[in-house]
Amino acid sequence: MRVAIYSREIDPDSHIEVQGLFRELEAHHIEPVIYRPFFEQIKETVRFPGPEVRTFSESSQLDESIEFIISLGGDGTLLDTVTLVRNKMIPILGINFGRLGFLASIGREELKIAVASLVDRSFVIDSRSLIHLDADKLLFGDTPYALNEFAIHKTDISPMIKIHTYLNGEFLNTYWADGLIVGTPTGSTGYSLSCGGPIIFPESGSFVITPVAPHNLNVRPIVVPDDNIISFEVEGRADSFICALDSRRELVPKSIQLAVKREKFDVSILRLNENNFLTTLRKKLSWGLDTRN
Repeated sequence: MRVAIYSREIDPDSHIEVQGLFRELEAHHIEPVIYRPFFEQIKETVRFPGPEVRTFSESSQLDESIEFIISLGGDGTLLDTVTLVRNKMIPILGINFGRLGFLASIGREELKIAVASLVDRSFVIDSRSLIHLDADKLLFGDTPYALNEFAIHKTDISPMIKIHTYLNGEFLNTYWADGLIVGTPTGSTGYSLSCGGPIIFPESGSFVITPVAPHNLNVRPIVVPDDNIISFEVEGRADSFICALDSRRELVPKSIQLAVKREKFDVSILRLNENNFLTTLRKKLSWGLDTRN
């Protein structure tokens, strides 16, 4: 078996756990293929199995021999991993070396169990929908999609903007706000949630449109089916605004035409059997821990 290993950066204090991962891979005769920049960070402190270490630097080097890709970090690292996997349908195993970890929900203390689950095939694969961006100007290169959300936001020093929003060409609303988020079900526990949006189950087949600091008090988040094409026209005093896909951002002119829809392909997130969505909600949001229960 061959697995890819991706990480942005791991704190040196956590290299012991990283060494433990490679030890488990070696014990199960699993060949790692390591993201090159990450390999350069850890090569002086971590011993790798075998005489030769295979590495990769870009998505095109992830061929059909890669059965899984292990993301070491927080949710942001896993979002990066999604841009590497693209439409290759390689399941992603997220090991949480970050903080909250809604997506990378497997703790570092579960490394041994996680590797064993790959060998035994004792895991569950969740298919997560993506959001795709179309524009009349090339944006975000060859990865114009996101797992969590698409967002429009004013620049730091500009006043609020007006975002005219349409569903399949029919006018929905004009949002006077600092910005607007269109979140996937996966992204409903991210930026949208912090702006008052609802939590949506991953398999619900929908988008949630959530304004950021709306000036109209009667404006609330709305959930729409993800077979809609959502388009936007932006007005404001500034000449440009921020357009974002997950953690990636571009500054674009307000004259640009934007629309989002469900991406043609999904991404596969691997989880251990006991780590379902409700378990994650209770664990990460501390639900059910009220002492009155």
